Amino acid sequence: MSLRRLLTTAVVATFATGGLSACTDNAPASSGATGTAGSGPLTVAASDTECRVSAESAGSGNLVFSVTNNGSKVNEFYLLGEDGLRIIGEVENIGPGLTRDLVVRAVPGSYFTACKPGMVGEGIRSAFTVTDSGADMSATGADKELIDQANAQYASYVKDQTEQLKTKTAEFIALYKAGKDDEARALYAPARVHWERIEPVAESFGDLDPKMDLREADLEPGQKWTGWHVIEKDLWPPSSGYTPLTRAERGAMAGQLMSDTGELYERTRDITFTTDQIGNGAKSLLDEVATGKVTGEEEIWSHTDLWDFQANVDGARVAWEGLRPILKKKDATLDSQIQLRMSELQKLLDQHKKGDGFVTYDTLSKAEVKQLSDAVNALSEPLSKLTAAVI
Repeated sequence: MSLRRLLTTAVVATFATGGLSACTDNAPASSGATGTAGSGPLTVAASDTECRVSAESAGSGNLVFSVTNNGSKVNEFYLLGEDGLRIIGEVENIGPGLTRDLVVRAVPGSYFTACKPGMVGEGIRSAFTVTDSGADMSATGADKELIDQANAQYASYVKDQTEQLKTKTAEFIALYKAGKDDEARALYAPARVHWERIEPVAESFGDLDPKMDLREADLEPGQKWTGWHVIEKDLWPPSSGYTPLTRAERGAMAGQLMSDTGELYERTRDITFTTDQIGNGAKSLLDEVATGKVTGEEEIWSHTDLWDFQANVDGARVAWEGLRPILKKKDATLDSQIQLRMSELQKLLDQHKKGDGFVTYDTLSKAEVKQLSDAVNALSEPLSKLTAAVI
């Protein structure tokens, strides 16, 4: 997972106001996305010490923030809600000298912009206002029917995945608490795929995400470590220097994970989506692959990264397929490009299947990892244009 995210407790409010939960790289001129009315994209000059946005306000509608990292550290850019917690949109992993675009559909209101040099801390923030431009942000006729269908289908998919996650986690937790480690290890990756398929949605619940999916390498000083990866390490312990959890500690850790999973399940019962959230979520899932799974950092103890990799690709595919009827009408060429790159990536993943799962990531050669990385990058390029094409 990407763990350098700001905390939020109001994801349903984010969805209801048309905010986003992910990022996109490109905004074609035809998308109608702008900064201030008629002025083109807003520019953001990010550095290790500054976050200079070209304007303090913009009219409501489709906005583009073109973020250039002039510093020496990898940076991130966020548009946050009025409370400073709710993530409206984000663009991550902007390397020094690179420019990436964030496309958001913003309603009138008060916001904050934030850059996070080194991808840690609260970031460098400034107030930002979205005024009422009078733009009609609703769809009509046949387009509205396709949009409503895509949104309803994706909401159903998320609900189904959280239901399966709750069921599989309960089975996994029971085995772990009972000390049936071999059986628990066998179920670890299959249970987690349901989290990974909807990872951008799950991560939007910022108070739950760190408790459930925090990696040891991302712990901040004094932060309590709980969740999946604590249990992962206990099931696949290092060869030296590790003290196994006691039975009581196992019970407490398992109980916390089950409680948090139940909370995630409850919060997604009435969740709704918009096309921009779905499109940006698809791209965010590919970003997750590029920054964690393809590097082998996500499942550092179990090496089950390819299960996560496939689950992220599954989630991106479902999001894209739901938007395809809209995309084919607006940009059939882009749809064909995504289809081709998605197929190429899946063929590579299929080469590493073993039984109902995959080989462990530590068995891949450097050449095989590079092949997968190149295929992810190839898909990310057209997928990054999905949101701008459908909104």
